[in-house]
Amino acid sequence: MNKTMTLLAAALLLGAAQTLFAASIWARRNTNMKTVYADDVARNIGDVLTIRIAEDSKVDNKAKRELQKETERSSTFNGDLNIDHVLPSIPGFTMNAESANELSSKADLKDERSFSDRVSVVVVDILPNGNLVVIGTRDRNIAGDTQTIEISGIVRPSDIAFDNTIKSEQVANFRIVSQNSGVAAPYTRPGWLGRIFDVVWPW
Repeated sequence: MNKTMTLLAAALLLGAAQTLFAASIWARRNTNMKTVYADDVARNIGDVLTIRIAEDSKVDNKAKRELQKETERSSTFNGDLNIDHVLPSIPGFTMNAESANELSSKADLKDERSFSDRVSVVVVDILPNGNLVVIGTRDRNIAGDTQTIEISGIVRPSDIAFDNTIKSEQVANFRIVSQNSGVAAPYTRPGWLGRIFDVVWPW
């Protein structure tokens, strides 16, 4: 009985030994997983990066112009032509001319806009100096109102925070396009008749 148990144990150990190899405890780790000391900061093509958008713009332009021009001219002719025996003289005359031109204009433009959001983008290219080219799109459809946001730019890896985010002001060539369509869109733009008047109205 003991001999049989010994042979059985030896067979089990031999079978297990054939499946073991050096450093097998680490080989069981999934090769697609990052190392213990790796972070989640985007570095390679296909990685995802989150851009924190905080754009504030304020425009206040005022222009005032006043132009004035006055011209006065006077001319007198005594009638003497100095053409003897043919047409010695004609009746004299005096001519006066005055003109005035005045322009006064005033323009005032104020525009304040604020845009805050968080959009995740994908690294699509790596420049020779290591900077990342990113592009991303986000679509929202809420109760029939559709908002599409398109973002692109160039990111410096050293500007990426530990949580894999970056501020929009740190993105070079930052481009953002926001388009709205749906139920609320007609209420945020002038009507067709108002747009026609804006084109043809001369003042």
